[in-house]
Amino acid sequence: MDQNVPMAHELTLNDDRLFPADEAVRGIARRIYAQTRNLPIISPHGHVPPAWIAEDQSFENPTRLLLTPDHYINRLMHANGVDLSTLGVPVSRTDMTEQDNRNAWRTFCSHWPIYNGTAMRYWMTDQLVGVFGVTQRPSAETADEIYDTIQAWIDTHRPRALMDQFNISFIATTDDPADDLHYHEAIAADAAFSAKHRVAPTFRPDKYLEPARADWNQLVDTLAEVSGEDTSTLAGYTAAMENRRAYFKSKGAVSTDHSHADLIADFLDAATAERLYGKARRGEINVEEAAALRRHLLMDQVRMATEDGLTLTLHPAVLRDHDPATAGQYGADVGCDIPYAVEVTRAMRPMLNAFGNHPNLKLVLFTLDEDTYSREIAPLAGFYRSLYIGVPWWFIDAPESIMRFKQSVTEMGGFSRISGMIDDTRAFCSIPARHDMMRRLDAAHLANLVAVHRLDEDEAIAQAIKLVDDNPKKVFNL
Repeated sequence: MDQNVPMAHELTLNDDRLFPADEAVRGIARRIYAQTRNLPIISPHGHVPPAWIAEDQSFENPTRLLLTPDHYINRLMHANGVDLSTLGVPVSRTDMTEQDNRNAWRTFCSHWPIYNGTAMRYWMTDQLVGVFGVTQRPSAETADEIYDTIQAWIDTHRPRALMDQFNISFIATTDDPADDLHYHEAIAADAAFSAKHRVAPTFRPDKYLEPARADWNQLVDTLAEVSGEDTSTLAGYTAAMENRRAYFKSKGAVSTDHSHADLIADFLDAATAERLYGKARRGEINVEEAAALRRHLLMDQVRMATEDGLTLTLHPAVLRDHDPATAGQYGADVGCDIPYAVEVTRAMRPMLNAFGNHPNLKLVLFTLDEDTYSREIAPLAGFYRSLYIGVPWWFIDAPESIMRFKQSVTEMGGFSRISGMIDDTRAFCSIPARHDMMRRLDAAHLANLVAVHRLDEDEAIAQAIKLVDDNPKKVFNL
């Protein structure tokens, strides 16, 4: 046997992970990171169910905690021949037995090598070692022992205690405009907990802005019911949206979230907007008219944001449910949403010309198209006062992509135009891993700037703290 191959397959976390290979630069990165590693986590956009926190629910078992809700993990297993149903997908399933969950975990562990080099490998290793105390590398042979280790941890840990352990000071969920937000009310009513941890809803109205959807009229009827407004007219629809935004803000919301096919938003003239809205309500609107109305409705959401001060986040250009067979069997958010290229400069011109320098507006723009960061988004954010650069997320929040992002946007937009970390996760225990990854990469990027004498070290440390603390507080009005 090759003597250079270790006999023991331990899973470890090197404290210099993601730092520069050069020893001198690595030392700078260590010193920068030391000033941010223990700062509280601010998570202004994510998908953790508020019920978990409100009811302090058990995470049940390793499969339900780490696999079933994590489409990053599941999509790659699907690509390698694993049936998503064996992983407990969709999350609404209630028929998984203990043996089913254990078998799902065995399947994951036996596929561990497919994650080599991926961001998912990084996050999962950080969780397994740093949160659960696992020391064995996942494999078919170690799966049951790892499962038992994590199950023992789950049996003694609940979400509210973990908010303390993970040092999460602020976390936002993602919520339907018709939601009554009773879970958020329950959380806020616990004065001792909410004094240390703020849990805020996020207003996510995008499907209500899409008249081409088959269920759009049903959604608008629901909007009428919960708002008390008559949505038979565009004026009534607008009043209903303003009503629900105000309700969300009264329950602690700081932002709204929007995802559409493109970034075009522009007002129609009043008569055309009313005519198209009427056609949509009668089910007579065509595809082109629906797109025009959607762009009008999105523009009006920006107008509302200038009045109520809710930060507006945009993440366009995702082809949802790319595989209709998978979506039909398992539903949405199971890993088959795929990004495509998006044009920014021309698309956003009407919106930015109208509101880009408004003193009461903050727009945060994300994209899954890396090319647009340096070519379009950073130059735009480097001019328009309302526009901020959303950090990479989803398909491009791997360490390599994030470093490319940092290098491409700061040269034009600087650090002050960056939103701060957005983890966008449904997997609760990945939150500290993902924020720690960003802090390490901040330290690595800033250390390189110090090493080539573009920043002094004290400036780099101050900038690292701003990226973790000051920037998200400013952008999301915290």
